[in-house]
Amino acid sequence: MQRVGDEVHLDDDEARSGSTPHVVRWMLVFGLLLAVLAMSAIWITRAIHDQPRQGDPVTAEEHALGN
Repeated sequence: MQRVGDEVHLDDDEARSGSTPHVVRWMLVFGLLLAVLAMSAIWITRAIHDQPRQGDPVTAEEHALGN
């Protein structure tokens, strides 16, 4: 803490009464990574499951009708 005239200057840790280890930042990164992996797994699993048996490509109409 520094006093300059009537002003008081505090460091970040002093003003917050503690340290900031950036835990929220890591939780957001971890959550985003988990969401991307889960959505990719669902998408890939569904794509493998919906492959046509004869090997022909499925049209949008066939997919919508469930053929």
